[in-house]
Amino acid sequence: MAMTVDKIKKDSESRMAKSVETLKTDLSKIRTGRAHAGLLDHIRVDYYGTKTPLNQMANISVSDARTLTVTPWDKGTIQAVEKAIRESELGLNPATAGQIIRVPLPQLTEERRKELSKHVRAEGENAKIAIRNIRRDSNHHLKELLKKKLITEDEDKRAEQDIQKFTDRFVDEVDKLVSAKEQDIMQI
Repeated sequence: MAMTVDKIKKDSESRMAKSVETLKTDLSKIRTGRAHAGLLDHIRVDYYGTKTPLNQMANISVSDARTLTVTPWDKGTIQAVEKAIRESELGLNPATAGQIIRVPLPQLTEERRKELSKHVRAEGENAKIAIRNIRRDSNHHLKELLKKKLITEDEDKRAEQDIQKFTDRFVDEVDKLVSAKEQDIMQI
């Protein structure tokens, strides 16, 4: 199946958009000072031998700015849920009160904030690298079409300019996401 200029452009734009979506997902897992239910989304609980996402087996809600409450639907899983939260890389210490697990979020230290900020910038840089790699691949495909005389020099130039516009747009979006997350982390 031969790649056409339109297919190359569509493919590169959708792959760049996926890189940005992946970054959004990764950044949402990084803890800021405030509680939000999405914080526990990536935690998996050993549910009768199956690693099950926490949000598929419990109600997670924000009770105040620094506390999450987790209410498992199956009361027999309270210990397993508590253990999964405690053993996650989030550094949280849940406490069970009857049928509800309270998850207090500790105050972030200045040092930890800077560490998280560095991590956010690194994630952003990885997303930009992925976007630039997609641009390089797309331009390579265009050059092959040009070499096989399937497109003209002008079509090649126009397509490269369009792909560069996608690259600039998505890199800019990455910068905005990283900047917003850093501000969120540095807020006390």
